[in-house]
Amino acid sequence: MTSLDDLLDSEGRARLAELTGEVTSTPARIGVLLPAVARAVGRGPADPDDPDGMVTPRIEDQARVALLRAAAQGWNTDALVAEIGALYRHGDADEKRAVLRALDHLDVGDAALDLVGDALRGNDTRLIAAALGPYAAEHLDPHSWRHGVLKCLFTGVPLAAVAGIAERSGIAERGDAELARMVDGFAAERRAAGRDVPADATWLLDRLTAQRPDVDGATVPDQQRVRYDQED
Repeated sequence: MTSLDDLLDSEGRARLAELTGEVTSTPARIGVLLPAVARAVGRGPADPDDPDGMVTPRIEDQARVALLRAAAQGWNTDALVAEIGALYRHGDADEKRAVLRALDHLDVGDAALDLVGDALRGNDTRLIAAALGPYAAEHLDPHSWRHGVLKCLFTGVPLAAVAGIAERSGIAERGDAELARMVDGFAAERRAAGRDVPADATWLLDRLTAQRPDVDGATVPDQQRVRYDQED
């Protein structure tokens, strides 16, 4: 990924340095400065092929993460968890996304999983993508992680946004049989409704079942199917 310094012009780099210096010395300023980052530092896609920043964080995302990392130096863990929780709850969608992107850069253990859960319960695809970054790959429990993957398939979030999907789904080994059954159920319901099966679903199911002949072509029990016409 292109570094933030390379994505910013000289004025943007200077402003970012000023803002990070300010929140380093006065962490409480983060609440005022975080919303202003895009206007002060710059905005836009880091990857022209990913304009919404689903896979590669946008410029303003990366700048906000830099501010959050700087401010975090001034708080202990409990205070940090409280502060990022408040920034998430009171922020707009762009600020929420930045908080989610920052989680794997902050020393909060699994104490911020409620923010991930909140994003996955909603339907904002940018938040869903950000929620399934490296922090979720490390800390989210298997059940919630599987449902996060299914949420991506349902909402159109590319699986390339899901950090560690090959490792967590066991593609390189025997495969996650439960995830395979869930994806198979999703695909079966799409076909039954006369709808196309997303390419990502086919890709994932092919890889999950390649090592699992016991689930290849198996019928998915009704109780194991995820109902996408209702909220989780």
